[in-house]
Amino acid sequence: MARNARHELLARTDHDEAARQAFVVALKQALNRTLRSTNEALYEATVEPDLRAGSRGAEPSREAIRDAMYAGSAYRSWCALNRGAQELMWDAVGSPIRRERARLEASARRLAGERAAGGSLELDPAFTPPRGITAMDIHLQPGGYALDLGEGDIMAGALYEAGGNLYAFGQGIGRTDSKAQHVQRFIAKRWPGFRPARILDMGCSAGSASVPYALEYPDAEVHAIDVGAGMLRYAHARAEALGAAVHFHQRDCTATGFADASFDLVVSHNLMHESSDATRRAMLRETWRMLAPGGVFVHQDVPLRFAGLSAFRKFELSWDTRNNNEPFWEVYANADLAADMAAAGIPADRTWVGHLPQTEGSLPWFAAAGSRPAG
Repeated sequence: MARNARHELLARTDHDEAARQAFVVALKQALNRTLRSTNEALYEATVEPDLRAGSRGAEPSREAIRDAMYAGSAYRSWCALNRGAQELMWDAVGSPIRRERARLEASARRLAGERAAGGSLELDPAFTPPRGITAMDIHLQPGGYALDLGEGDIMAGALYEAGGNLYAFGQGIGRTDSKAQHVQRFIAKRWPGFRPARILDMGCSAGSASVPYALEYPDAEVHAIDVGAGMLRYAHARAEALGAAVHFHQRDCTATGFADASFDLVVSHNLMHESSDATRRAMLRETWRMLAPGGVFVHQDVPLRFAGLSAFRKFELSWDTRNNNEPFWEVYANADLAADMAAAGIPADRTWVGHLPQTEGSLPWFAAAGSRPAG
């Protein structure tokens, strides 16, 4: 399924709104594809020689690099432009969503009521989203991932899908790229003939990765969990609009409430880099507890790994921590996923860590995967 699947819960843009969105994508592509490379050139030409001269030739520390780069107007200008582009992105997608809010919420209510695809939605009024999600607006998304404006509200999900699409296009990711399809191809190659009967998508957000599992495995019972009520209302209605039977639940990935050995396939998509060490490790323990004999798990995420990188590359890749409200960006980049899986009780000979094969216009997505022995 394409990243930009069309359905009735997407806001319809007028001419000016579409032009603004196209501008944001072009600006982000210019900043990331062209201007970002000038930061390293600046460092190598002027900053690094000065730092080495002051430290008698020793490789500069990441902290020294950070202080020196931010002291220069050229790097600060790039930072301001990149931050501004992210804020413009949310303005550009938010304008048509706010204008069409009444229509979108009416469509969501109708789709949820009809349940034509056979999915469901379970919300818990007593549920409190974890502080790691509510403490800040991650990715600068207005209101954050756990935004809930009350009964019928779908704003968090609408913003997440529209903003996520523009963000991906601005990073140069193809419009037909689907993280779920990457995982499905990986599963088909590594475990030929595997056909799960029950599937769980952890941290599903707006449900764009949940739907492809229901469509790829039409005989499976597909469940998806997230902590945000607004996200889940949108995800449920979106799945129904696309003809996918997915059962959405407001639950925490560290303590899902599902029974032992209850799923044949457990997946997540870009959840780990939004999680603390404690949350990620608990999620892996929960994954292994829920995995049925012969079951498979794949936790996919961005290809952000600090191991073996220079101090400058670590500094450069940490931009999102300081400027894009990504509190666990570097926590994930420094994570030892093999060790985490071992600590979760998963035998090393049943695990795999590495990059998923790229397709045209995609990233080399990273994944931690494994399987439980049958019988």
